[in-house]
Amino acid sequence: MRVRDLADATPARRDRYVDFLRAFAIVMVVIGHWLAVMITFRDGRLGGEHALAVLPWTHWLTWLFQVMGIFFLVGGYANAASWTSAQRRGDGYADWLGSRTERLLRPTTVFIVVGVAVAAAARLAGVNPELVRLAAWVVAISLWFLAVYLVVVALTPVMLDAHRRWGLAVPAALTVIAAGFDALRLSTGVGYLGAANFLLVWLILPQLGFAWRDGTLTRTPARPWWLFLGGSAALVALTTVGPYPVSMVGVPGAEVQNTSPPTLALLALAVAQTGLFLLLAGFLRPWLRRRRVWMAVIAVNGGIMTLFLWHMVPVLVAALALYPTGIMPQPEIGSANWFAWRPVWGAACALLLGILVAVFARFERPRGRATTATRPGRTADRGATRLAIVLVLIGTAATCVGIIQLTVGGFQGEGPAGVPLSALLCYLAGLVAFRAARRARADTG
Repeated sequence: MRVRDLADATPARRDRYVDFLRAFAIVMVVIGHWLAVMITFRDGRLGGEHALAVLPWTHWLTWLFQVMGIFFLVGGYANAASWTSAQRRGDGYADWLGSRTERLLRPTTVFIVVGVAVAAAARLAGVNPELVRLAAWVVAISLWFLAVYLVVVALTPVMLDAHRRWGLAVPAALTVIAAGFDALRLSTGVGYLGAANFLLVWLILPQLGFAWRDGTLTRTPARPWWLFLGGSAALVALTTVGPYPVSMVGVPGAEVQNTSPPTLALLALAVAQTGLFLLLAGFLRPWLRRRRVWMAVIAVNGGIMTLFLWHMVPVLVAALALYPTGIMPQPEIGSANWFAWRPVWGAACALLLGILVAVFARFERPRGRATTATRPGRTADRGATRLAIVLVLIGTAATCVGIIQLTVGGFQGEGPAGVPLSALLCYLAGLVAFRAARRARADTG
């Protein structure tokens, strides 16, 4: 169906603002990465630099571009709506999680297959392994988000039930626990003590998404203001008086990072952004009723996983096409000339990404909702249902581990032609588990 037709068919009850925030967050992430990560070509060799490491004054700009918290906020809202709808239809947990993860893993699988094939072909063709390793790392670095988000999706029913019982006490308690891990890590210098915050911090924002959806955050006009002002005050205090750096994006070589693992400062930023966007909702919702604006939002959301997964590929392709050929100069980073060429660089990357989206976004399109909910007059086999639940949980865990391995090492490994066999086998095992879960439920539905 065309974007125009989808726009015309949008139900009046749909909250377009949720879709807008999801699209906005991903676009900001893409632009931020294009501005921060720089591929260089010197002495006949490609290399990489980071704008945040070269230009310290840009650290403040990360408060604008670090919006992953908003994506998790919207994810909580959407996952709550999806799970509630599935329960009304009579779909079980295995059905719901399998359907939810398929939408994420189908385009991801295509991305991984193509990435591994290209990396292996480059190694076999004799391309410098260091260059291939750099390219693979740059392309795969954003995959960490997907691993965390898959776990957040899998925990949605439990966390939503906790929200319905205890409300905002849940994110408050998670914040206290995350603060404890932060304190342990910073006081002892032992990095792994903060590893739990990779999940804890990103679980807090979906809880706020639940509260947004049921009206808890907007019950009084003051609540969004409290979130915005309280989060902003905490952010300023934590990054000035407190031990956290100003940059909300990892800076190469920095002793303390706000993203690895996520810190209280990053959480404070996300809370402030949550309050700000709730305050802006009343102004932006009427704007989203405009047909062209809403069509643009639909277009971005229709290829949102493709945008996220492939957005660093144009950085490499543009560098290979523009720098060695001399088509585009490489002025000193931070110079007036460098800034003057940034729009040209962004336009080149946007053009290439548009081509990639046109080719690969089709893998995001749903095949039609195939549910295995119990038909009238039939009772689902409890054993098969439990088996399906176990299998989808195994599938989630295995795909997450495989994705994390690819994030750390890129598409390079110790296998033949540099193929990361252990990561791929783990990821494949997860896909097999999801497929087995569908079969287990179909046999008794």
